Amino acid sequence: MAKLYFQYSTMNAGKSTLLLQAAYNYRERGMATHLMTAALDTRAGDGLIGSRIGISEPAYGFAPETDLFAHLSKVCAEQEIACIFFDEAQFLTKDQVWQLARVVDDLGVPVMCYGLRVDFQGELFPGSAALLALADEMREVRTICHCGKKATMVIRKATDGSVATDGDQVQIGGNETYVSLCRKHWREATGDRQSKA
Repeated sequence: MAKLYFQYSTMNAGKSTLLLQAAYNYRERGMATHLMTAALDTRAGDGLIGSRIGISEPAYGFAPETDLFAHLSKVCAEQEIACIFFDEAQFLTKDQVWQLARVVDDLGVPVMCYGLRVDFQGELFPGSAALLALADEMREVRTICHCGKKATMVIRKATDGSVATDGDQVQIGGNETYVSLCRKHWREATGDRQSKA
């Protein structure tokens, strides 16, 4: 039975690596997959899902206005697809997550989404909030803070190296921009802004 899956974490937990490995496992068994990623994230290159360990795969880029149900209905009509994979799922809109639920329910194809849960201000991304509400199965991909505890938060570094506490929710970047921390160290780094709100 097809399901909508959400695997979430902070930065640098290996989500893209896990996605690419899972897609490879399907293809190794002769089953076709369809990979998608946010068009605005071009760190690995246009239309690529890339991992920090150096592996990558071509993917179809989605934008906020992409009708995912229409796109995936066409893809599934042209070829039998065993599983659909989404990288950078935090950039999905709420409507797009509902479209993915329709793909699972109406087309019978499993959809596996990988993405961040919260932004640098400790707020849910809209796509992640919708996935937390609608996914059939969820799994946290763990990474660690510099203290050894589980990292659940992320800070954004400003160009001068200081910790940014405001700004746009979306700013594409990697290790040069973001650092994953446990909640305690995130609170210390951000000046404990949330408890003063």
